[in-house]
Amino acid sequence: MEKRVPPGQILTERFPILTYGEEPEVSPEAWAFEIRGLVENPLRLTYQDLLKEPQVDLTRDFHCVTRWSRLDVAWRGVRVRDLLERARPRPEAVAALVHSYGGYTTNLLLEDLLREDVLLAHTLFGKPLPRERGGPVRLLVPHLYAWKSAKWVRAIELLDHLELGFWERYGYHWRGDPWREERFQEGPVPGHLLRFRSRKP
Repeated sequence: MEKRVPPGQILTERFPILTYGEEPEVSPEAWAFEIRGLVENPLRLTYQDLLKEPQVDLTRDFHCVTRWSRLDVAWRGVRVRDLLERARPRPEAVAALVHSYGGYTTNLLLEDLLREDVLLAHTLFGKPLPRERGGPVRLLVPHLYAWKSAKWVRAIELLDHLELGFWERYGYHWRGDPWREERFQEGPVPGHLLRFRSRKP
């Protein structure tokens, strides 16, 4: 059997909820999502628009930087790759800043967003994604630590550089690969990717 629990992680049957600050309250009717920045065709979707897109059922393991892992978490949602293909990233786009309701941000490389198992997830274990889990819609990036799977997602902004998000500015790793235990940044962020500037959400 393929090893499924990354080094330093503890397997749990529970599904802890960890959130910094207050949970934003966003109804499905009020939720909207954008792909913007370095794209040829900026995209905007309502919740009903999202449900009309081709849907994907996906079961993946979930790894938190606080050292717990939960296996076989069942999600339903829309592939981000499909939406990005419609938005048509410009050639200079290499990274993204993900924005959430409530002001949270996290950064990702474009190549990570283009993986086939990265979703805008609206369903968890067959039920609508609850508010405390990031509902009505969260980003799911299962191959990286869970802080990259931004709750209450509202936009993906494509950039020509890596711009650090909320936790990354406080010393979390710029990428967050659990198999490499990329929990905290040790050494410099790759200089050819990085640009930092203060932003408003």
